Amino acid sequence: MANMLHVAMREIRIGFRNPWSYSFMALFSVFSLSLLLMNARGVVEGYSGTTGSMISLILYLLPLMTLFLGSFSLTAEKEEGSWQLLSTYPLKTFSYIVGKYAGLTVVLLTIVAFGYGLMGAVGLVAGAGFSLQTYLLFLAFSAGLVLLFLALAMIVGSLSRNRWQAMTICVALWFFLVIGWSTILISLLDSLPYPWIKPLLVALTFCNPAELVRLFVVIKLGGGAVLGPEYYNWVQWAQGPSGTLVFLGGCAAMIALAGTLVCWIWERRRSHG
Repeated sequence: MANMLHVAMREIRIGFRNPWSYSFMALFSVFSLSLLLMNARGVVEGYSGTTGSMISLILYLLPLMTLFLGSFSLTAEKEEGSWQLLSTYPLKTFSYIVGKYAGLTVVLLTIVAFGYGLMGAVGLVAGAGFSLQTYLLFLAFSAGLVLLFLALAMIVGSLSRNRWQAMTICVALWFFLVIGWSTILISLLDSLPYPWIKPLLVALTFCNPAELVRLFVVIKLGGGAVLGPEYYNWVQWAQGPSGTLVFLGGCAAMIALAGTLVCWIWERRRSHG
């Protein structure tokens, strides 16, 4: 536990010394204020065209930012030789990975909290903020994206040899999961028999953290009707009393699975040099 906390604190110090963190903080703050301008006509409650556009814009920025910072943190350890030194100490791989994940989570959530805090303060002064429920759902949406994509970033950083390779994989992964997902999904499902569509749609949605979090937040905002009949069951369980618990359990399972894979990769590298 002490080693895990030490790794996390070290990662927090490095993260807040990283100019990339402040660049993304400035970018996200400008982005948050831009969202506030979209809402300048009055307080927005529930799902609307404005909140839908905001969700799409957040999806473009946060996953890419998280993938870059998370993967670069791990590849830097390999490029600079820090991991070779740490591996000679009695530091368990599990403690190292969990500590890195916890430290990066603090850095990324601080960036998100600063952007939303600035947006909330300016909106309160200008009288053009969001309703409290909408504001909290946007904050939860952003936090969910950070936690899930950070798990993916850890996998990318573990598999990559250097930062250039990590950047290439991150951009390709971001494009596939965020930009090209709907086109690829439609073309795939269109070629399958109708009875296969709903089961495969559910399975593929759980394979894409961006789509999973987006659907859940849209339903919680009251926009389940815009998703179409294929998502009728999703709307039912998400709005049910156990919907949030099932969603959180699914997200925790995805993070745990990714963490297990990352630990296995680093332990194998540690054993084989």
